[in-house]
Amino acid sequence: MSMDMDSVIGMTLRIGVIISIVLISAGVAIMLARGEGLGYSINEISSMRSPVNSSVIPVLSAASHAASLDGLSLIVLGLVVLIATPVLRVLLGIASFMMEKDWLYAVITIIVFIDLMIAIFIIPALLK
Repeated sequence: MSMDMDSVIGMTLRIGVIISIVLISAGVAIMLARGEGLGYSINEISSMRSPVNSSVIPVLSAASHAASLDGLSLIVLGLVVLIATPVLRVLLGIASFMMEKDWLYAVITIIVFIDLMIAIFIIPALLK
């Protein structure tokens, strides 16, 4: 069974969103059941002046704690998957345009990918 690139891209987006929903939902359920996540109480996490944010929970730390079914770690991983899904779509778009030998759109999509990488990795590092 052969799938065209548009079907692959569509399936990738659906799978990414489903995985994200499962991770976030499981994380919320576990966190509510345990009353905490990564050592923070639910009150600390949900407070308007919460000390919990993306700078406090590095992705690698969340990944290592997710194996122990920590709810907050699963939520963070679900958000990472949600952010990574459209980035993967851009990468698949580059491959698609290159397979079609549509060099103009391949270059434009590569520029979009570079912009995404700068926004995700470089700008946050510069703001620290």
